[in-house]
Amino acid sequence: MSVSRAGIADWAIAVGVGATLLVTGVSGGHAGTLPGLVGYALLAGGGLALAARRRAPVAVLAVTGLCAVGYQAAGHDVPAVAFLFAVYAAVRAGHRAVTVAAGVAMLALLPLAALASGLHDTGEAFAQARGALELAWLIAAGAAGEALRQAERRADEAERTREETARRRADEERLRIARELHDSLTHQISIIKVQAEVAVHVARKRGEQVPGALLAIQEAGREATRELRATLEALRDDDPAPPRGLDHVADLVERARTTGLDATLTIEGDRHDVPVAVGRTVYRIVQESLTNVARHAAAATASVRIDYRPGALAVRVDDDGRATPACTPVPGVGLLGMRERVTALGGELRAAPRGEGGFTVEAELPVDRTL
Repeated sequence: MSVSRAGIADWAIAVGVGATLLVTGVSGGHAGTLPGLVGYALLAGGGLALAARRRAPVAVLAVTGLCAVGYQAAGHDVPAVAFLFAVYAAVRAGHRAVTVAAGVAMLALLPLAALASGLHDTGEAFAQARGALELAWLIAAGAAGEALRQAERRADEAERTREETARRRADEERLRIARELHDSLTHQISIIKVQAEVAVHVARKRGEQVPGALLAIQEAGREATRELRATLEALRDDDPAPPRGLDHVADLVERARTTGLDATLTIEGDRHDVPVAVGRTVYRIVQESLTNVARHAAAATASVRIDYRPGALAVRVDDDGRATPACTPVPGVGLLGMRERVTALGGELRAAPRGEGGFTVEAELPVDRTL
C-alpha cells in the first residue's frame, strides 16, 4: 500500500471510529451537561487520534487511553474501541512492553472512572464480568497486531532471502564466465607470448637486432597474462596482491616507449594517498588511452599528465595523431568503459580531438581525503 493510500485509509478508520463513538455517546444522553459536552469531545478526539497510529503508535496509545478514561469519568458508558485499535497498531509496530503496561493501566483506571461517574453500580458480579470482557478484547487486539507483525516479518525475510539467492547465483555465474574466459584467453595469449619469446631468443642467438615490435608483443603477452590472472583473483575475492594503480602508470608509459612511441609522464601537485578505486581508474584510463594511440592514432608522441589537486585527481593523455576537430570520434568499448568508471566515482571525462591535431583524454576524479 502506498503512503497516500495508507494515509487515506487511516483517516477513514479514524473518522469512522470517532463517529461511531460519538453517536453511541449521544444516544446515552448527557447532552445538556458540561461533563457530557467534554465527554463528547473526548469521544470524537479519541477516534480521530487513530489517524496518526502508523507514525506515532505509542503516542496514539496514550491519547486514546486517556480519552477513554475521560469520557468514562464524564458519564459516557462507551467501550474503549479506539484504545483497542491503538493496542493493535502499537503491537504491530513492535511496542509490546509499552502496550502491556498501557493495557494493565487501562484495566485499573476504567473501573475507577466508571465508579466516579456513578456508572456500573449494579453489583460486583457485573463489574467482574465487564472486566473479564475488557481483558479479552485487549488480548484479542494485541494478538491480532502480533500476528500481523510476524507475518510481515516473515514476508520481509522471504524477500530478503530471494534477493540474496539471486545475488549469489549471479555471483556464481559471473565467476563461471570469468573462469571460462580465463582458461580460453590465457591459452591463446600464452601461445602468442611463447612464440614471441622464441622469436626473441632465436634473434638474439643469431646476433640479430630484436625488433621493438617483437619485444612489445612479448611484454604485452606477459602483461595480459598477469591482468587475466588478477581479474580472476579479484572475482574470487581472494587476491593477495593489491590492484594496479597510480604506482604502475610509469610501467605503462615505459612499455609504450618500447613500441617506438615517444611517451612521457609528468606528475604535478603535492602527492597524497587516494582511494584504491580512483588509482585503479586512472591506471585504466592511461592504459586504454595509450593502447588506442598505438592501435589507431598513428602518433609519434604521447604525454601523460597526472595532477594532484585539492580534493581531486586529474589525469590527461595527449597524442599528436591524425585525429582532427573535423572528425567525430565514434565511442568504442574502451571509451565507454572509461566513462562508466569515471562517472561511477562522481568524476567527469572528456575525450575529443585537439585543435592542433591529435586526441585528448582528460578526467577529473573527486578524492575524499578521509578514505
